[in-house]
Amino acid sequence: MKFKSTVIIVLTFLFVNKLFPQDLPNYPERLFQDSLNQFTPTELVATDGVIDPQEYKVGPGDKLFISISGVKEISNFINIDQEGWIYIPRVGGVDLSNSTLANAKIKIKDSILKYFKDVDIFISLVDFRMIKVSLIGDVEKPSVFVMPANSRLMDLITTMKELKETSDIRNINIYSRDGKVNSYDLLKYLRFADISNNPYLLEGDAVLIDKIDKTINISGEIIYPAFYEYRAGETIKDLIKLSGGFTYKARKDTIELVRFSQDGKTQISEFYSYDQIEEMDIIIQNKDHVIIRQIPEYLIDHYVVVSGYVSYPGWYKINKNQTTLKEVIEEAGGFLPEASLAEASVSRKMDVEEDDPEYERLKTIPIENMTEDEYDYYKAKSRQHSGTVVVDFVRLFQDKDMKENIILRKNDKINIPEKKNYIIMLGQVVNPGKVIYDSTLTVNNY
Repeated sequence: MKFKSTVIIVLTFLFVNKLFPQDLPNYPERLFQDSLNQFTPTELVATDGVIDPQEYKVGPGDKLFISISGVKEISNFINIDQEGWIYIPRVGGVDLSNSTLANAKIKIKDSILKYFKDVDIFISLVDFRMIKVSLIGDVEKPSVFVMPANSRLMDLITTMKELKETSDIRNINIYSRDGKVNSYDLLKYLRFADISNNPYLLEGDAVLIDKIDKTINISGEIIYPAFYEYRAGETIKDLIKLSGGFTYKARKDTIELVRFSQDGKTQISEFYSYDQIEEMDIIIQNKDHVIIRQIPEYLIDHYVVVSGYVSYPGWYKINKNQTTLKEVIEEAGGFLPEASLAEASVSRKMDVEEDDPEYERLKTIPIENMTEDEYDYYKAKSRQHSGTVVVDFVRLFQDKDMKENIILRKNDKINIPEKKNYIIMLGQVVNPGKVIYDSTLTVNNY
């Protein structure tokens, strides 16, 4: 239950699709500003469900329920005062300043046991105080916001909708009232549910979001190839993990690191195996580019599809540059009696479809305005079936002409239609249309 709302938000972020300029980070989670606009602030009220007593710090305004059960039960609802103290009747004051909820419970129990023996003690946080936190830096409207005390960093970001496309969410600094500064990588929370990078906010915290200045890039066979914000001290191993790890096609023995030399002008390449990357802790620099290439010819399937009037239509595996049309038809059980070899065809999707500017131009001209040559070219081109492989099934399977036995390629589609047992009568006849075919009839008979 603790991470239920987190999962919903993260899934929403991952399915948003929008393009950013190339010099800005462009991983999926960067696009959540649009996703947030689908929600109203009341739907994003900060609440962690069950809070973590080890993390949550109590403070002025929090309300505690304290029950002491023995011969007689004593129970009280007690607010923490503005100095961080509570007063328990018959016990006295207890200083809870700068205490987590877990530590506060220990302090209260120790104080009670000084005055009561052999009792059961129950302590519960029943209501949160409100706190003020500042959101400053590269945001839409730097301001101070009032939030429930159980709010985390992500609650502030999502509820207030203040991020820009240039906001750096991997280097968020939180300045506390005691002078401490802590840095957080919100992407690690969004991607791994790393709760340590989504801390509780405290009274007076100032959340500083810088403008993106430094970036790194990882591309190739990785789950989330993208530009990312640079984070000091990060290694190539960390970046690969952050990017979701390798795809199954990744070549791990030669990973290229492209980086600028010290003059900032010349790019150099360094090559590592993943074993070296795990051992050496290679630190990423600003503008580095990690490239993971693909294992050549790895797990590439080769299938063709046979449809229509064969005994066993469906998918068939072929061997690259070896399997022929005749072999596949035989594997499919041959033709059914109703099959029309004269109209059978093989269609092939070309890797690169060639454009025909002349044909595209002629399509914009009315036929009556075309020259004779233009019309002939337009008519011939319009009758051409894109991707159709010229093969004569009759000559191959009836006349045994092996010149027609083409070698198939992956994704070829073989279609064997049904015979047309009719002829079509058109023109100046009394009843134009389809007439059942009879081999004993002549044209005049029809």
